[in-house]
Amino acid sequence: MPTGQTKDAGWNIGVSKTLPYPVNEVWEFVVSPAGIALWLGDGVELTDGAPYKTDDGTVGEVRSLHEDDRVRLTWHPADWPHESTVQVAVSAAGSKTVLRFHQERLADADERERQRTHWQQVMAAVIEGLDGRE
Repeated sequence: MPTGQTKDAGWNIGVSKTLPYPVNEVWEFVVSPAGIALWLGDGVELTDGAPYKTDDGTVGEVRSLHEDDRVRLTWHPADWPHESTVQVAVSAAGSKTVLRFHQERLADADERERQRTHWQQVMAAVIEGLDGRE
């Protein structure tokens, strides 16, 4: 199978970065209104099991939300013919934190590459947001 394609979840992409902050600080930012706006979109409150809709029309459902660990949700932008699954996870790496954005059930290799760029840009924005809190 080509890189990025799985038997069960179709095409997927992951972007991760080790950040110089404790897990709880990264988590609190990622699930704050400012953090959510950066990686998911404006107008969303994350509630386990609840549907959501961003101001730009992306819809989905929060499948699981585990504090200081991960959030998993379906993600369906208004201009996509299908939904995918997005997971945002944090894990301790000593006094630092690894932040991961993972998306699966992508349509093909081209969509995977577009989403790689998207999540790299999101990661940069989240890092800028974290750095700017001080």
